[in-house]
Amino acid sequence: MDRVRMSRVVDGVRYDTEKAMLIADDVYWDGHNFERHGRNMWLYRTQRGRYFVVTGTLWQGERHTLEPVTQTEAMRLYEGPLCEHAVEYEEAFPDVEIEEA
Repeated sequence: MDRVRMSRVVDGVRYDTEKAMLIADDVYWDGHNFERHGRNMWLYRTQRGRYFVVTGTLWQGERHTLEPVTQTEAMRLYEGPLCEHAVEYEEAFPDVEIEEA
């Protein structure tokens, strides 16, 4: 599935995929297709440091969605199911201090 381009205002804040930085997604070839059960997700960070997720769907009767997420939720997605990283962790989460194990 091609990346979904969207813009949406939520609580007086405009989120726009064309103006935000893509930081991660789940679009990868699994040996059969690029779609995860007919859906894909893209995680973005705005210039002002807000995070949002776009979910694209191939299912009839469903619509693409754009939802703001907290930094904590964005980190969980980046570290988990969104395994294709467009940028390094430090660029995706510049305010987070990373500890060595």
